Amino acid sequence: MLSGYHQRLLIVDVSRQTFEIGHLSEELLRTCIGGKGLAIHLLLGHNPPQADPLGPDNHLIFAVGPTAGTSIWGSCRHGVFCKSPLTGFLSESYAGGTVAEYMSKAGFDAVMIRGIAEQPLWIDIAEDGAAFHPATDLWGLETYETEDRVKAWVKANRSESKRCGVVCIGPGGENRVAFAVIENDYWRSAGRTGVGAVMGSKKIKAIAFRGSKSKQTADPDAVKDCAVSLAQHARESGVASAYRSMGTPMLVDITNAAGCFPTRYWHKGRSDHADKINAAALHDRLDVKPHACMKCMMACGRLSTVKQGRHRGLRIEGPEYETIYAFGGLCEVDSIEEIAYLNDVCDRLGLDTITAGNLAALTIEAVSQKRIAEDIVYGDVDSIARLLAKIAHREGIGDLLAGGIRPAAEKWGMSEQAIHVKGLEPAGYDPRLLKGMALAYATSDRGACHLRTTFYKAELSGLIDPDRIEGKSEVLAEWEDRLTLFDTLVLCRFYRDLYPWDSLVAILKATTGWTFDVDEVRNVAVSVNDNARCFNLREGLVPADDRLPPRFFQQPLPETGQVITEKQFKQLLLEYYRARGWSPQGLPPGWPEAETKADGDNG
Repeated sequence: MLSGYHQRLLIVDVSRQTFEIGHLSEELLRTCIGGKGLAIHLLLGHNPPQADPLGPDNHLIFAVGPTAGTSIWGSCRHGVFCKSPLTGFLSESYAGGTVAEYMSKAGFDAVMIRGIAEQPLWIDIAEDGAAFHPATDLWGLETYETEDRVKAWVKANRSESKRCGVVCIGPGGENRVAFAVIENDYWRSAGRTGVGAVMGSKKIKAIAFRGSKSKQTADPDAVKDCAVSLAQHARESGVASAYRSMGTPMLVDITNAAGCFPTRYWHKGRSDHADKINAAALHDRLDVKPHACMKCMMACGRLSTVKQGRHRGLRIEGPEYETIYAFGGLCEVDSIEEIAYLNDVCDRLGLDTITAGNLAALTIEAVSQKRIAEDIVYGDVDSIARLLAKIAHREGIGDLLAGGIRPAAEKWGMSEQAIHVKGLEPAGYDPRLLKGMALAYATSDRGACHLRTTFYKAELSGLIDPDRIEGKSEVLAEWEDRLTLFDTLVLCRFYRDLYPWDSLVAILKATTGWTFDVDEVRNVAVSVNDNARCFNLREGLVPADDRLPPRFFQQPLPETGQVITEKQFKQLLLEYYRARGWSPQGLPPGWPEAETKADGDNG
């Protein structure tokens, strides 16, 4: 067996309730490594062009990389991939917790699911394949109870492996809400682009992974050395202690001070009540304990219990920065306890908090402009919670919002006001101030995503001037390539400061034995990015889709006067295409029309 891999792909057809186990060759794995690289290869090969995202031919893929099941820090992470029902393009979403460990124990590098079941079911995946169980008794349940029931069944009925990792959907996924999530370990979510809706469209309520398989690494001592040296570096640099002490909510003060904390549905860059929703407020008003995924020293998660008030006793992991921005910034909720409550509502229903907060704020704007008649205003927690329930169950106005931002904005005559790229809303970093994030949002293969590059870190930390335009695209492309390699391995983003290129090369060699150099692994990442672009082009992507919402060009931030100009953006975009080796229309070398169009432009 190839070191670092099981070399097994589980192919599941829920229409027929059958499965087969395929072999993954070394030649294939060397070209894509795993995770995102492997999943895109499978989607290109098995999804027919223009497949209905909620139809039987849209394959839902769960994938890990060669680090899964090893002692490499940040490796207990899995990815979920398909065609997005929200954007119509590539859907990729990642989650930590424990599931990657159990998926590896089941002996698979990836699981690929097609078809639509006649009745709700859940799937039990172990070393010998898949077993199918009726889930009519689970259908309609919230996520926490679903996970508990499946785990209890496995414990009672599978004596050979009483413990398992479970992924599941809530009512949002069952009702095919376009931004529904897949949850695991209660609070860990494969959150963006609607993977939960695809799972729900197949009538899969939950999947349990279990087993006792272990995989061989090429150099166990080198794997151990990687872990030991990383731990020492993390202690010396203080990176881990910052996340452990304050978690991602520490970003509230950073972005608010800089003037890029999106507030009042993107009309402002600072919140007047930041001190009520920041990390200090969270740690003061809730009982907070650091909480880590398996194989993680960061413990960025905040295991938080509300100490007083109407939500006393509420316990969640969070809220994370992005949830605080979405509800505390965009919707102007001025209580950290109430944001924790809305976080819990989303987790139980199985909704992405970033999109949910953006849609709630857009709805509030529509009401304030008298475009619709609904009982919802800025800061009204209970009206926001009622709206979330309506969305998850597709009731009233929730049925429209369940389709995502584009259909709602079009119906309300707000398409020019709606903040999204390719149908996906940005995270909590305003691109009028952070020019690199403007490019990142516009070009990300899954829509306005902050995680493909995490370039906000470079700009907020002063590593690169936020206003700089010249040469920025080339730097961003290099960041994106390194993080694409993260997604093939599959590693947590919060290790980005601890895993430079040479460390990733060392990890790959220790786990697989492959002696790539930095240029070679970057070429793998480049190829994966090109394949993602080709998938999107095949699904109908046009150059105009790499575009920011008009407001970012037209309306300066009131606190700083910052705006990104059309000229600045065009320069960033063209230089990015050049850095990627794409044509001026954004066509990669592997796309059939790329050379013809590039030659025509140069003529």
